[in-house]
Amino acid sequence: MRNKIFGVFAALIVTSMVLAACGAPATEAPKPTEAPVVATEAPAPTAEPAVEDPMAMYAPDAVSGDILTAGSSTVFPLSERMKQRFEEEGFSGNLTIDSIGTGAGFERFCKTGETDISNASRKIKDSEVETCKTNGRESIGFQVGIDAIAVVVSKDNDFAKDITLEELSKIFTTAEKWSDIRPEWPAEPIQRFTPGTDSGTFDYFVEAVTAPFYKNADGKADVKAGKQAILDSKNTQFSEDDNVLVQGVEGSKYAIGYFGFAYYEAQADKLNTVAVEGVVPTEQTAEDGSYKLARPLFIYSDAKIMQEKPQVAAFIYFYLNNVNDEIQDVGYFPASDAILQASMDAWNAAVGK
Repeated sequence: MRNKIFGVFAALIVTSMVLAACGAPATEAPKPTEAPVVATEAPAPTAEPAVEDPMAMYAPDAVSGDILTAGSSTVFPLSERMKQRFEEEGFSGNLTIDSIGTGAGFERFCKTGETDISNASRKIKDSEVETCKTNGRESIGFQVGIDAIAVVVSKDNDFAKDITLEELSKIFTTAEKWSDIRPEWPAEPIQRFTPGTDSGTFDYFVEAVTAPFYKNADGKADVKAGKQAILDSKNTQFSEDDNVLVQGVEGSKYAIGYFGFAYYEAQADKLNTVAVEGVVPTEQTAEDGSYKLARPLFIYSDAKIMQEKPQVAAFIYFYLNNVNDEIQDVGYFPASDAILQASMDAWNAAVGK
C-alpha cells in the first residue's frame, strides 16, 4: 500500500513537471539588427557669381589724378558745389575750376588744350567747334541746368520796374539819360554795369537783346553791330567778376546791370529785378521760355579725354546724377529729366557704355 501511494505521488510530480514545461513561454529569437541611420546633409547651395558693377570704376573714391576746368563765371558756383560734393564722396585728386568767362574757357579748351572741361553759359559757337577739331578735340556738350539773366537796379530805384527788350537794348547802347527811354523817368545819366566780353552772359545778352535791333544787309540780327553798340556806350563798366557788377548797381539809384540769376538771389536784399516784357525770372518762366532772357548752362568735354582720364568721366557722371539736388540752392533752375537724360546718353556714347 505504501509503495502504491508513493508511485501515485511520483506520477503526479512528473505530470506537473511536464505541464510546467509545456506552459513556459517560448524564447523569442532576437530581432535582426537594423543598419544605423546616418543623417545626410543637403548639398550647400552654389553661390551666385558676384555681378560686377560697370559704374564702380567711376565712383568718386575709385578715381584720382588732376581735373582741370575753366570758363563761365555763371556756371562757376554750380561747378564749385559739385566739386565739394565730389570730394566729400571720396575723390582725393586735384580738381581746379577757374572763372574766366565762357569765351576764354573755350579758348583754353579748344585752342591751347589746357583744360579737360569747359564751363559755358551758352552753346559752343561753330568757330569754336572748328578750333577744337583743328587741335584734335571733338567738343561734347552736357546741359546741366537753366539760368535766367536778371536785369537789376538798386533798391533806391523806384521807376524802372518793367521794360521791353527794345528799351533794354537802348539802355545799354545809345541812350544817355533815363529820360531818353521814357520822358517821365529822371533826366539822369544811365550808369551801366555789364559782364566783360569774355563772358558767356555778355555774348548771350548781345544775341538776345541788342543784335535784333541792329540788322545786317539781309535784315537779320547783326551780332557784331550789337556788340559794338554796347562797347561804344558811355558810362559803362565791364567786369568778368559778377560781384563787381553787384556792388556797382547797388551803389547808385541810376545804375542798371545784368548777370546770372544766382548773383541776384545772393544780393536780393540790396537789388530789385526788372521785369522784361512783363515777366520776371522764375523757375517756371525760365523753363517755359516766357522769360525772354533764360538760357541753358553747359559743361563741355571730349570723348578721348574722358576715356584716357577716368577721373574726368567720373566727375561729369557725378555732376549729371547729382546736379538737381544742388542747383536750386546755388540759385539756378533744374534742367528737365529729358534734358538730363540726353546729357547722360551723350556721356554713355563718349565713354563707350
